[in-house]
Amino acid sequence: MALRHPLRVALLDLLTTVGSVTANEAARRLGESSGACSFHLRQLERYGYVEPVAGAHGRARPWRLRATTATTNTDFGPLARELEDEGYHRWLARRATAPQRWRRDEAFSEVLHLTPDELATVAAEIRAVLAPYARRRAPRGSGPVGVVARLFPLLPEEEDA
Repeated sequence: MALRHPLRVALLDLLTTVGSVTANEAARRLGESSGACSFHLRQLERYGYVEPVAGAHGRARPWRLRATTATTNTDFGPLARELEDEGYHRWLARRATAPQRWRRDEAFSEVLHLTPDELATVAAEIRAVLAPYARRRAPRGSGPVGVVARLFPLLPEEEDA
């Protein structure tokens, strides 16, 4: 239930990108009110996803991903994938009723043959392409767009014993 609200997902994504953020900074970056961001940051804290940065208090306190979430990726990773899938299925079910200007999407996949170092390089290059869009203030006429990139080795199936 903690991640059913799109603003909470956007806040987690923002924290993943920038490290720490105040409610005011989050509001500016996400095009939301600071009150809404503050409320949802507190809700994310309640569910154990974020924490205030140590030593910061008051209205301008910065928030960050909880240390275990940020470093292990075991708590947030599966939830992020679930939300990505949920959001994509919602899009498929409702795109015919979306405003005409938003009735398109881009979905593609590739099987590449990479070394482990190349896999890391490709991931870094994808992040570098997305970074300027993630850091900017939301332009007029924009809306949230899910971007999912999963790079992982395709392991052979285990044979039945």
